[in-house]
Amino acid sequence: MKPMTKNMWREISHGKGRFIAIILIILLGVQIFVGIKAAGPTLNDSADKTVKDAKLSDVQAFSTTGFTHKDVQLAEKVAGAKAELVKFKDVVGGKDQAAVALYGYTKDARYNKLSLRSGHMPRNGHEIVLDELAKDNDGYKLGQTYTFSKSAKLKHRSYKIVGFADSPMYIDDSTRGSADVGDGTVRYLAYIPQREMNLKVAMMLNIGFHNLQSKGTFTDGYSDAVNAKVTALKKVFKPRAASRTKALLGNTVVTLDQQLAKITAAKKQLQQAGQQGGSAANLAGQQDVTLTKEAAQLKAAKTKALAAGKTTYTWQDRNDLPGFQAYGESSDRIAAIANVFPVFFFLIAALITFTTITRMVEEARSQIGTFKALGYSKWAIAKNYLAYALTAGLIGTVLGALIGNTTLPRIVLALYKTYIPLKWVVKFQWGDIGWALLFSMIATVGAAAYVVWRELTEGPADLMRPRSPKSAKRIMLERITPLWNRLSFNRKVSYRNLFRFKSRMFMTIIGIAGGTALILTGFGIQDSIGASGTRQYNDIIHYQATMRLRTAGQEDKADQILNNNDQYHSHTDVAANVGDLKTNGHQVNDVNIYAPDNVAQFKRYVTVRNANTGKSLSLPKNGVVLTEKTADLLHVKVGDHIKVTTTDNKQGTAKVTGITENYMGHFMYLSRAAYKQLLHETPTMNTLLVQFNHQTDKQRKSLAHKLINHGGVMGTSYTKDQQTTVSTMSGSLKPVVAIFILLSGILSFVVLYNLTNINVSERIRELSTIKVLGFYDNEVTMYIVRENIVLTIAGIIVGYGVGELLTGYIMKQAATAQVIFPLTIHLTGFIVATVLMAAFTAIVMFVTHKRLQKIDMVGALSSSE
Repeated sequence: MKPMTKNMWREISHGKGRFIAIILIILLGVQIFVGIKAAGPTLNDSADKTVKDAKLSDVQAFSTTGFTHKDVQLAEKVAGAKAELVKFKDVVGGKDQAAVALYGYTKDARYNKLSLRSGHMPRNGHEIVLDELAKDNDGYKLGQTYTFSKSAKLKHRSYKIVGFADSPMYIDDSTRGSADVGDGTVRYLAYIPQREMNLKVAMMLNIGFHNLQSKGTFTDGYSDAVNAKVTALKKVFKPRAASRTKALLGNTVVTLDQQLAKITAAKKQLQQAGQQGGSAANLAGQQDVTLTKEAAQLKAAKTKALAAGKTTYTWQDRNDLPGFQAYGESSDRIAAIANVFPVFFFLIAALITFTTITRMVEEARSQIGTFKALGYSKWAIAKNYLAYALTAGLIGTVLGALIGNTTLPRIVLALYKTYIPLKWVVKFQWGDIGWALLFSMIATVGAAAYVVWRELTEGPADLMRPRSPKSAKRIMLERITPLWNRLSFNRKVSYRNLFRFKSRMFMTIIGIAGGTALILTGFGIQDSIGASGTRQYNDIIHYQATMRLRTAGQEDKADQILNNNDQYHSHTDVAANVGDLKTNGHQVNDVNIYAPDNVAQFKRYVTVRNANTGKSLSLPKNGVVLTEKTADLLHVKVGDHIKVTTTDNKQGTAKVTGITENYMGHFMYLSRAAYKQLLHETPTMNTLLVQFNHQTDKQRKSLAHKLINHGGVMGTSYTKDQQTTVSTMSGSLKPVVAIFILLSGILSFVVLYNLTNINVSERIRELSTIKVLGFYDNEVTMYIVRENIVLTIAGIIVGYGVGELLTGYIMKQAATAQVIFPLTIHLTGFIVATVLMAAFTAIVMFVTHKRLQKIDMVGALSSSE
């Protein structure tokens, strides 16, 4: 082995601690950088693999009058489309009469194939497969009998449970959507043979496109392509609605019109007879009353026939399925965090590594000088240290990339317990690994190259002598004479040393501040996500439920049920609508439009205040108030104008008179006068905002059930359910945050240990000198510890500020189209970050104390001449 190579291995052998520390720092930096950045793509790839293997349809269509094979043929006119009829309806069933989404099962279904968890699929007309949620939440078991209510109108009411399964249409186990039966919330899914559904036509049409299968479900490319397909489908189905309605009604309406015309003619004749007076007039009057009743009955029959026969279509894609948007936003949120947190983490690791390599080469001045004196070329000397740095950097990068890319995404997937079992797809993120390798090489090989080249510019004689120590200078503290004179000699020395070696001081502060900031950011991410729901439903929204009336303005039945409810407190009426807002090329869809019946009363249910100043906002007679996120997406400010289009195709232009604080969802508030001016119609109160005292989950379900069945209410939405969703979202991040905090803590400890080691190594002669002068071991240790305590305190304080800035930036990046995350870090985060950094400092100081007890004073003080 060549002498230079031997020297490198001896360097590694004698300085194992430093070599391992460099590897660990690089490993941790690469691990978190590659691992967390791989988490978002892994979540998307896994969900995409799961739904594609189950043949999830790209588009789902619903019709008020059902679909026939003609509709299948029509849908398949769109390029690449394959359509399939599905019998489906919401029914009530089970031991607690829950709302159930019931599907007709066919063995050869093209789309939305079930994933069986236990048991088997239905084999005959008396068997049923239930959603896995029915087993987990409601305790159903294989072999039990499941009974539907009479209103379900199935061929049989009772079925034997033979299996439990998952559907790719419902990937999130926390939601199954809404219904207009039961309590308004679908509890779980059920599947019976399609022939058991007792429906003449299918109510659902699944459509898939072969050319979309190569695109990722959560990519912009897929979203744009699906939108284009939906537009094409709407176009080909537009004339179909009229022809379907006409076919269903047949001659019914014509016959009714003819009968009404006959009655009208007969009434005219009776009026003429009545003008003659006498008994004929009395008889004509009696007959007229009879004809009037018949006419009213015929008109009601006509209205009913038109309502039952009118065909309207509802189109949705995968993003509209329960849980899909939340899942996509969750993976996007992790991806947003991954664009900031691990980068900052890795920069800290790289900076400390750069410092460590720099100090290592500077310590080897005498060796470099010796090799240079012996005639070795600059390249021969340099490659020795470059190889050392390259070895440490490569080992750290390879191990970090392997551990990070293979473990962290899997841990994140395992923590997504609220979703159906996904087929894990964990790919190596070669692009991120490449960036990690580049930064690692800059931090190791780059540092070594820079310092070695700088050292090699000096002559051998200069290199073989130790670098002259820096001369002491007066520090600012010395100018405060009363304070300086009261300090002990040891303290004066410590404070002078702090400012004497400024680079060391700044690096230690940066290392501790970085660790503190990273730990604080971990807590801040979790606290900020949780705060969005807390602020929305404590500070902004003060009602506990929204109730949509079946007939606008008719709330008597609902009032009667509410007044008999012990938990009911009060309610206010609003005209609620949903619309799309546009301006200057920007658009926000599905905005909730609220026009309160009583503005003063409305303020007790919704806080409308300026997003910046916190001052209360009024709802003027002309203009609208937008929520903060809505205005941000539209790029509008107070005084700008927006175009409003409601779901029932009413349009108008309004001036933005205010922007109100809001954290979840999109809302537009306006007065009754402004509503009429905007949409050219008088607002009708169709929704109740209701306040309740404390309700249990059972009480909420019971009330919603009564309101739908007897209270003239289409559906009830509780804010508690939305709060639970936010809590689940926040809770799912807790383990991820724990990983952040754990790795940040490990990095902080390694960094602190490494910097202290460098400090001791650089000052070994100084420490040996004071030990020879008679300082006790504890005093020698405190000589170093005192400086570290000051630097730790300074680093922690700086870390507080950096942590707040970093958390704020991450939360801004993580915000979705629907949700704002307010910067929130609870006191717990500050306490834990402080305690951890103090504990790390104490542990490092204990290890340093043991090392200082074994200093070879003679060897350290021997002359290098």
